[in-house]
Amino acid sequence: MKAMLVEAFGQVPVITDVRDPEPGSDGVIIKVEATGLCRSDWHGWKGHDSDIKLPHVPGHEFAGVVVETGSSVTRFRSGDRVTVPFIAACGRCSECQSGNQQVCETQFQPGFTHWGSFAEYVAIGRADNNLVRLPEDMNYATAASLGCRFATSFRAVVDQGRVRGGEWVAVHGAGGVGLSAIMIASALGAQVIAIDIAESKLVRARELGACATVNSRMVPSVSEAIRDISRGGVHASIDALGSRETCYNSVCSLRRRGRHVQVGLMLGDDTRAEVPMAQIIAHELEIVGSHGMQAWRYEDMLKMILAGTLKPEQLLGNTVTLQDAIPLLTSMDLNPPDGITIINP
Repeated sequence: MKAMLVEAFGQVPVITDVRDPEPGSDGVIIKVEATGLCRSDWHGWKGHDSDIKLPHVPGHEFAGVVVETGSSVTRFRSGDRVTVPFIAACGRCSECQSGNQQVCETQFQPGFTHWGSFAEYVAIGRADNNLVRLPEDMNYATAASLGCRFATSFRAVVDQGRVRGGEWVAVHGAGGVGLSAIMIASALGAQVIAIDIAESKLVRARELGACATVNSRMVPSVSEAIRDISRGGVHASIDALGSRETCYNSVCSLRRRGRHVQVGLMLGDDTRAEVPMAQIIAHELEIVGSHGMQAWRYEDMLKMILAGTLKPEQLLGNTVTLQDAIPLLTSMDLNPPDGITIINP
């Protein structure tokens, strides 16, 4: 099959023929109909993820059609339209048994621990636990956008952030995760403040529901600007980018007993972030992480999408080929795309 192959970290990938995947007894082969290009793919290409073994095929948010199943798969069959959370769970460990498959003790991640979806086909193990059946009227590009950024934002806002109508919410970073979080929090009735360095992204944030914006390059203090707008600080703040600066600003922008959700990955030079611990103690602030979403939680998200309350298709950007995706991947830190770029393998 044709695939994008990374042979060395930081080296330009190549489009080449690689071996076709084979399903394990509990797995399936999915024909990839659409796959998203995400900043996490850039982190992986740079070598920031220690789970990646070379040579490697990236890609972790995708949708497609099951074309082959293993002998022990019972819930899915060839022809099913599916997507997959970017964290695939075992279904057996204590975390899985408690419903928290997103922190499975023996998880695997297509595009990181295993070859991913920047290819014509992708193999997914433990299929009965991890596949999500798609609504018939949902197109593949929209479905692909759910697997990482949108689903991750849904859990960060709804489950971890516990956002409620009328609350003030700050979202730091207006990329794919941030714009998704803005749309979701706004749909829940929250008053959302979007923070970014690009005016074009802040305009887009307003279109998707933000009631106020802050250009972090144009104010002396991001946290003070947020406090002024929200009249004392936000109830919940989401770092959707993942840097020491955005993490610190997010915590500092909270009102008393506020909730900080770290969803942007903290990798490379940003692994260790400084936080105002004295303020966290004195104001009883909450600091929580958020890492993907369980397959069983897709049902509530899909209900909101089918009802028209959430419209993830509004986040889509360009559709490109595997070949055209290479320069977009390698320059993502300097030129992040507008909207979610979809690759058509």
